[in-house]
Amino acid sequence: MTDDTTLPFSFPAVGRKKVTAAFDGGRISSDGGVLLLAEVERRLGISTKLAAVIPDGRDASRITHPLADILRARIFAIACGWEDADDLDSLRFDPAFKLACGRLPDSGRDLCSQPTVSRWENAPDLRSVIRLGRILLNLWLDSYPAPPAAVTLDIDDTCDVVHGHQQLSLFNAHYDERCFLPIHIYDTATSRPVAVILRAGKTPSGKEIRGHLRRLVRHVRRRWPATRITIRGDGHYGRPEVMDWCEANGIDYVFGLPGNRVLDRLVDEAADDIRTRRALEKKPCLRGFTETGYRAKSWKQQRRACARIEATTRGLDIRFVVTSLEAGSAEHVYDTLYCARGQAENLIKMHKSQLASDRTSCRSPLANQVRLLLHTAAYWLILELRDAIPKTHALAVAEFATLRLRLLKLGARVIETACRVRLAFAAACPDAALIRHLATALAGP
Repeated sequence: MTDDTTLPFSFPAVGRKKVTAAFDGGRISSDGGVLLLAEVERRLGISTKLAAVIPDGRDASRITHPLADILRARIFAIACGWEDADDLDSLRFDPAFKLACGRLPDSGRDLCSQPTVSRWENAPDLRSVIRLGRILLNLWLDSYPAPPAAVTLDIDDTCDVVHGHQQLSLFNAHYDERCFLPIHIYDTATSRPVAVILRAGKTPSGKEIRGHLRRLVRHVRRRWPATRITIRGDGHYGRPEVMDWCEANGIDYVFGLPGNRVLDRLVDEAADDIRTRRALEKKPCLRGFTETGYRAKSWKQQRRACARIEATTRGLDIRFVVTSLEAGSAEHVYDTLYCARGQAENLIKMHKSQLASDRTSCRSPLANQVRLLLHTAAYWLILELRDAIPKTHALAVAEFATLRLRLLKLGARVIETACRVRLAFAAACPDAALIRHLATALAGP
């Protein structure tokens, strides 16, 4: 590709000197840090693994863009903030993206365009989409060097607003929007995604949740037969069908439990004590915890319910959780175990708002599920990049948007000569030492 030189334009004068500009600086990329992602992708092999389960009926002798390269370019673009397939029409010429995809910046063939990407987003059938999901599930399983003794999986859903006539979209009165309601499952202790499932915009039933968990746990048990699994979720995941299935299959659970008059009556003595002590001690707020046995009409047996009781000048606020765990105090179950699920909501926000995984604008639900999986693959790349940062560095706990700004959106001049390709980054780059460290650490053996 030859450089385009446009007519110069002007900025206000500084120190009586005229300021002019033109787009004639040479082969400069605004995403020089994408090469760090390329090293992460090379280690994980995400694109190659995903491409391997999508049938490719093209004539091999006529292929210009291998399927792995198409997926790789799309995932890199998403991670760098270019979430629309249309962006590939411009990025296909970008020298840094071409290098990241294994092509020379000047003499190498340009990357694929938007129509090619869109065709492959719509190509996989249901069987292939299921296999794509298993690839990302295996990625999580492989992230542990040995089966862990115990793991806690957080399950939650999020509103994915639609603007059109996409299949599976429904009006949800709670969000007052027409939307999808995809389910996200995370290993919150490591911030790693386990599964992402596109679904209709309505609250999932107990039977549906049980089906998703059964398929997930069955796959995990093949690799980790002895690992203790705990499922954690808010109130609308604690359905009778789900709890019955968990108890029958040796799975622990901690779910939110909507309060009612029966539960309030069971903890009334403890609540009255906390309310009285707050008044006597003249404190603005006093918290306490208690537990009780409870059996709803739809339950087959009595279960352990733990309550957090908070007395304030405005009255009582009582929240409940139901759990299969027998050990631990009510305070430990609620404050330490259940409240930790709040981190899963932060992970969903990063997945949705910082990686734009709600850009599910295809008509077909299978195509939108493929998009959701590609955004999850981009999540994996940035997460692995963050995990490679030394723990003492401030960016080791940064959000994805900060990592993108500091490490990926780097201006770099790309110069290809007869025997080498040279990238010239800004001399004043504030994170030069960290980028140098990551480039060396990720290259590895």
